[in-house]
Amino acid sequence: MSQSLPERQVISRRRARRAQPAPPLQPEVAPGSIPWGSLLALAIVLALVVAAGLALGRSLQVQPTGAFASCKTAARIGPSTFAGPPAMCISTTKTYLAKISTTAGEIDVAMPAAQAPVTVNNFVVLAVNGYYTGLTFHRVDGTFVQGGDPQGDGRGGPGYTLPEEANTQPWTTDAVGMARFPGDGVNGSQFFILKADWPAPGPGKVVFNHFGTVLGGTTLVGQVKPGDRILGVIITVQ
Repeated sequence: MSQSLPERQVISRRRARRAQPAPPLQPEVAPGSIPWGSLLALAIVLALVVAAGLALGRSLQVQPTGAFASCKTAARIGPSTFAGPPAMCISTTKTYLAKISTTAGEIDVAMPAAQAPVTVNNFVVLAVNGYYTGLTFHRVDGTFVQGGDPQGDGRGGPGYTLPEEANTQPWTTDAVGMARFPGDGVNGSQFFILKADWPAPGPGKVVFNHFGTVLGGTTLVGQVKPGDRILGVIITVQ
């Protein structure tokens, strides 16, 4: 018996459905989970980004050259801290000049190494390695202008202190010395400049390592405001 047209269409549709291939099996993934392959790829990408960042950081670090090529900091143990004071790299018989460029102008400081050799050496090494660039003058009052703190609040430093280097240089206008915390040693990076003579009776027996004197920019020192930045320090030999 012949099939009617509707019956043939039904049979044809059934055959078509049976002819469709089964979909491929998919691994079962719990809702919200991430396949291990994706996690591995993400970890590799992050590792490459971190490595590239470290390499870029090393390439951007200031490298001392010329007469100061040997002036290296101690091993770095933090973003702005080191394992200890730097090794001596200067001559204790010479006078070094620091041109401190700031957002307020330039200040020139003469630093006779014989007066405080360890302190002058430390300042030179930090300067030629770019340590002071970008730091602020966080303290400004009627007598003092103080800067060189990587934290910017007067409580930071390079992770070490300096030995006391007492000398007979007077604490008068334009004198440059190193700050110190009460009950602690001489700070390794914070320095101050006197805008006026140290008020009587002066520092007394407390040693602040007088290591320099302003030669140019005396008027400018009086114009520095809290938050003014150090743009760079260039060291030369007199």
